[in-house]
Amino acid sequence: MTSTNINGYSMHYIDRGKGTAILFIHPPVLTSLNFIYQIEGLSPYFRTIAFDIRGHGKSEPSKQAVTYPLIVEDIKQLIDQLGIEKIFLCGYSTGGSVVLEFLLTHPDRAWGGIVIGGMSEVNDRRLRNRISLGAVFSKIGAVGTIAFSTAWNQAKNVSLFRDLFNDAKKGNAKNAEQYYRYSLKYNCSSQLQEIHLPVLLVYGEKDKHFHPYANMLHQRLPKSELVFIKKVDHRIPTKAPGVLNERIKQFISRFSN
Repeated sequence: MTSTNINGYSMHYIDRGKGTAILFIHPPVLTSLNFIYQIEGLSPYFRTIAFDIRGHGKSEPSKQAVTYPLIVEDIKQLIDQLGIEKIFLCGYSTGGSVVLEFLLTHPDRAWGGIVIGGMSEVNDRRLRNRISLGAVFSKIGAVGTIAFSTAWNQAKNVSLFRDLFNDAKKGNAKNAEQYYRYSLKYNCSSQLQEIHLPVLLVYGEKDKHFHPYANMLHQRLPKSELVFIKKVDHRIPTKAPGVLNERIKQFISRFSN
């Protein structure tokens, strides 16, 4: 675990393994630690990188509003610093939207993308309400409350819960609110046909409310494959890491040079 100066702030990141590089992107309040099972399981085969978005975890707060384009530029500068020409991007939940934004903005710097329970827009009331609630709690400074709830839901055991909670509660309330609010207005659905890189779409079989997003992405992305993981809901990285890691490994082995 280390830090580096990216676009004027101190970014915390994890960088393990060698070979084809994968970079993981987390949703609001969560941190790079949410991908601990992917880092551990995939670093023997690939170079695995996960970072804390501005104002999240151990990364410094951002003076600029946290938006997907800003996160994309931070990622580009990070891979420039690490000497990586092309990378696979893997985003969870709203992190999946950041993957799509990166593929649209810098297709020459990516091999492809992996979207876990993600979306190109937020168009259903239930998800809008959930994200709006996160924004409201952030606005009143209750990041610790979100951190506790999110860490508890994600964790498989007490040890992981403690690590996720301690990391997440460090988040900057203003930056978390910005990330939540940008998620509500982002919409790249009309541009999906412009993404000609391979994209793996991974969703939980029990995550029914996200299935319409999965199907829309699969229909509109020219080079996508859709996988539903059995007996799991939205919390795939921590609840079904073995199956997810195997799917990622197969996908990257097919499309990396």
